[in-house]
Amino acid sequence: MKEHFDVAIIGSGLGGLLCGAILSKEGKRVCIVEKNEQIGGSLQTFKHEGVTFDTGVHYIGGLAPKQNLYSIFNYVGIIDRLKLHFMAEDGFDVTLFHNDQNEYRFGMGYENFSRILCNDFPEEEKAITQYCIDIQEICRNFPLYNLKAATTYSNLSIFEKSAKQYFDELTTNKKLQNVLAGNNMLYIGIEEKTPLYVHALVVNSYIESAAKCKNGGDQIAKLLARMIKENGGKVLRKKRVTNIQTNEGKVEFLQLEDGSKIFADTFISNIHPAQTLELIQDSAIKSPYRNRIKSLENSIGTFVIYAKLKPKKIAYTNRNYYCFTTNDVWNTTKHNEENWPLTYALFSDEDESHHSFCKSAVIMTYMRYNELSAWHETYNTTLQENNRSEDYLEFKKQKAEKLLKVVAKKFPEIAENIESYCTSTPLTFRDYIGTNDGSAYGIIKDFNEPLKTRILPSTKISNLFLTGQNVNLHGILGVSITALFTCGNILGMEYLLNKIHQANETCH
Repeated sequence: MKEHFDVAIIGSGLGGLLCGAILSKEGKRVCIVEKNEQIGGSLQTFKHEGVTFDTGVHYIGGLAPKQNLYSIFNYVGIIDRLKLHFMAEDGFDVTLFHNDQNEYRFGMGYENFSRILCNDFPEEEKAITQYCIDIQEICRNFPLYNLKAATTYSNLSIFEKSAKQYFDELTTNKKLQNVLAGNNMLYIGIEEKTPLYVHALVVNSYIESAAKCKNGGDQIAKLLARMIKENGGKVLRKKRVTNIQTNEGKVEFLQLEDGSKIFADTFISNIHPAQTLELIQDSAIKSPYRNRIKSLENSIGTFVIYAKLKPKKIAYTNRNYYCFTTNDVWNTTKHNEENWPLTYALFSDEDESHHSFCKSAVIMTYMRYNELSAWHETYNTTLQENNRSEDYLEFKKQKAEKLLKVVAKKFPEIAENIESYCTSTPLTFRDYIGTNDGSAYGIIKDFNEPLKTRILPSTKISNLFLTGQNVNLHGILGVSITALFTCGNILGMEYLLNKIHQANETCH
């Protein structure tokens, strides 16, 4: 007799796993289907020379008690099992400019945040205070971000406001404008596209609290998968979906590469919407919807160095660094071969054997997919190992050396104390995460076309829903809130949010 599930989910990124955990907690029998050996999407980790590295999750906002992500993780039962440490309250993020010796820190908590920036810009106290008011006000306009049920937004114009324009109007001080947007690599800030609400939702969560996962973000994936299994669900790895089979306007089953089928009443896709549509026959989804999704632009990809550091050489600061070789933080994706990189982010992890020292550093900058066109036809994962050519390795080596040369200008001690390193490109993200162009954050939100670039969980097929970073908002918090959005479509939003609030009323 064929096995039948209440809910089948394509992809085990955070969105898929969290939907699975929520729905299985509410009594649904869930099956998650993952093409990779390791679950977790951007939560995946890997080891290099005995050191664990995060691929996508370097720090997380909203995890202090009673905050939004804390409340979600508490409801699904994983918050007490997460190994976290909170970052430096007097500056979790630091913005640096190559032509400026000052460090500009973001303090944790709005009072701290305002006080530290006012010390750096004493003549700008009014603008800094206004910024703190505005960011919190924008966030209040998003009910689900605040774990409140609402079917509509009270202020639709909020989607049409440019982040760059907001800063131009806030103050004439160019340095303060750049500092306030200094960590815009978190959402890939683009002058002519990035909406103010994206900046606000992302940055607010970190100002409220910024934490790192000890020993890797994959613990989140493992804990959620365990919850699903404990609730009678299944998590299938190394299983690729080749077709979403529909019948009379509804999904009937998922066809897998190995010939097997997954039957369910409801289906959720945690993969990119464009890839989801490629799995559905043309007759089931009309052309206008397909064309709209296919036409949406994805964000740029990243080039990343994962460096093992020599022991007891680099002091651990418990901060992240965002460094710019330019005085314009809004156009750093528009590099050319000569001036690359225009920006990079530096994240480090503490050595647990030698406290107060760093064991590793992750250095991340932008890279366009078309720079890798020579290797577009190649594919390499732990399941399908196909070592790319020597010229690809040489390309990566040259890029790493060029990036490290720039890093050495601000962090000579890091560049001098790398024991060994490995690198990833947008091809790595394409192969493991599944976006066609190795995009880091999926579909770009655009204040010029807010409705076009905003994708909802419901689709034109009544029992197929979407979740993940391309729906609503990216990042750990964004994807978690999107998972609530998706599950609310299935369980009822009021019901689900009441369950979350009840769980948090009884937590210590």
